[in-house]
Amino acid sequence: MDSDVVNNVKCAARRSKEDKKVLKKQLKASFTLLKHEGISTASHPTKSLVVANGGLGNGVSREDLLTCLEHYGDVESLLMPPQKPYAFVTFRSEDGARKAHAQLNGQKLQSGENSVTLYLSYVDSVKHKEEAVVHFPEGLTLVEDFVSPQEEAVLLAAVDWSTSNEAQKALKHRKVKHYGFEFRYDNNNVDKDKPLPAGLPDECLPVLQRCLLDGHINVLPDQLTVNQYEAGQGIPPHVDTHSAFEDTILSLSLGAKAVMEFRHPDGRAVPVVLPERSLLVMKGESRYLWTHGITPRKFDLVPAGEPQSSADSEADLSSHSGLTLSRRGTRTSFTFRKIRQEPCCCAFPSACDSQGGTSPNPSSPPSLPCCHADATRLEEEYVHRVYDSIASHFSSTRHTPWPRVCHFLSSLPPGSVLADVGCGNGKYLGVNPKLISVGCDRSGALVQICAERGFNVFVSDALSVPLRTASCDACISIAVIHHFSTQERRLAAVRELVRLLKPGGQALIYVWAYEQEYNKQKSKYLKEQNKQHNGGRSKDLPEGSQDVHEEPSILTAANQSGGLKDVSNMTEGKLSVHTNRTAFNSQDLLVPWHLKGRKTQGVEEASCRFSSRGEPSLLGSDSSLSSDTTENPDQFLSDRPVPVFHRYYHVFQQGELEELCVQVTGVQVQTSYHDQGNWCVVLTKE
Repeated sequence: MDSDVVNNVKCAARRSKEDKKVLKKQLKASFTLLKHEGISTASHPTKSLVVANGGLGNGVSREDLLTCLEHYGDVESLLMPPQKPYAFVTFRSEDGARKAHAQLNGQKLQSGENSVTLYLSYVDSVKHKEEAVVHFPEGLTLVEDFVSPQEEAVLLAAVDWSTSNEAQKALKHRKVKHYGFEFRYDNNNVDKDKPLPAGLPDECLPVLQRCLLDGHINVLPDQLTVNQYEAGQGIPPHVDTHSAFEDTILSLSLGAKAVMEFRHPDGRAVPVVLPERSLLVMKGESRYLWTHGITPRKFDLVPAGEPQSSADSEADLSSHSGLTLSRRGTRTSFTFRKIRQEPCCCAFPSACDSQGGTSPNPSSPPSLPCCHADATRLEEEYVHRVYDSIASHFSSTRHTPWPRVCHFLSSLPPGSVLADVGCGNGKYLGVNPKLISVGCDRSGALVQICAERGFNVFVSDALSVPLRTASCDACISIAVIHHFSTQERRLAAVRELVRLLKPGGQALIYVWAYEQEYNKQKSKYLKEQNKQHNGGRSKDLPEGSQDVHEEPSILTAANQSGGLKDVSNMTEGKLSVHTNRTAFNSQDLLVPWHLKGRKTQGVEEASCRFSSRGEPSLLGSDSSLSSDTTENPDQFLSDRPVPVFHRYYHVFQQGELEELCVQVTGVQVQTSYHDQGNWCVVLTKE
């Protein structure tokens, strides 16, 4: 047989094999979209296609995908939903869609550093939920191109990073330099009696004079913090300390753009694009009440195309049709503030340290939620916002993994995929280095701490984790589910864990127990309270036992035939505020977190810390100076109130966790137990 004929036959067979492989992958992608997203593909050609693997969630930019698609015809619309691994394209003619479907299936697309394989299927229509436009927080103004490129270069050159002194710090997540007054990260304040030798750089004066003329400020700032962020770095959500600075705060972005997220206590979130050379002005509510932070990542979701005018500065990032990926560069921010000399008397006492706030007022606690909206608001204010506020202090007291959790992790086969849902500061992610571990947490501040430690983590709600179904060999949920405020939401959290598991996979769940005395033995949580009342000096506990008070362990107790008793103890439907180190008298309550201890009139007050989600870890009188306080005891002689935060908990009765889990189809409760004041279960997916 002629060699050319033989080669042609071989090529045809090879193409046929590749075509079958592409078809198989294409069908699998269609099935996955239907199962997880409810997207039905069509068996007949249409003008619209769904592009699997070609979404923003896969690191594919709008520009790269559009350029690829336009080779096959005129594109009428390209829809790229945020965080999703797929996109929708509609061609002006069915012929363009046919060509793209035939030529692009199974082909690789290079988008920046990402290489993805595209699989296309026809869809009859492209639908998406329109979201309401989210406006800027009250008092927030963004002025684009506030400085020229020449002024930008002068300002950047004015910062000498080669010198090192007390006003310059190399933090893990950014470089920082202070002028005028040093901002102290140990107490989130400034020493007003110790100005720095040099004032603000002279190069800043023309910019500040322009701010005066434009009415952004009415007095010149006397403090400057310069932050330099490399790609992938950020800053946790925070509110600049009320007692330290006056109302208006100016932030000048130089070098590169970034997205800063503002979050209201009621859960509203507003992502704001900060272009290079732009000025952000925070006044009133946006300065005093909303937290602001930058999530550590290398790419941001931004509107496609450049804004045409300053009126476009409030571009709606929730709109699906105009988003793309923007790679971060090195961004340097100049934050100008005016030192406050008198106590703050703003209109936001719940967030004001001068007025005894920084936490919802426990004198008027909320009620248990009666609907989904109430539940999300309660959890946002009394769980999510609190953990973002206390993240650094919280993490400094959480270091030793619990033995029984370690035993579970060590029992998993090498190469197993582990998801830690609600990973806190990540102390379990490195327990077994032979696992492929990934963690997620609702707190962006805690996720940043994990990222600084080199763990694979992302921000996610425990009710909707962006991982594939049946992708994990094991999951752990340590001290998380007791923060959900309704039975339905707690059940949904268990279902989400089970969804992630492969058949035969196991999940370990820990929740705080109502029964702090079990089998005639008190938990260490209660025992530490006795030490305080007996005048004993409660020492920082050894590593082996300290974490027992930290995160609620898991409970064991087989299903009880007697059912659960009613231990509700609320006044007029209001949640009670728990007294630390005492037995519980209600299942739904607010638990105080004292940010730091103090000495008043010679009496030492212990600061009760809680580990990753409610695990009490007591630092007593001889260790009341924690890592986020100063070494000067005179600081504690003032009458300034200690910041106290209140977190919502639903503490579980014996048998309640098992009853919750057995409502999920396809799982078995492998074992359950009580571990130092926590109820625990191990589930197996059938």
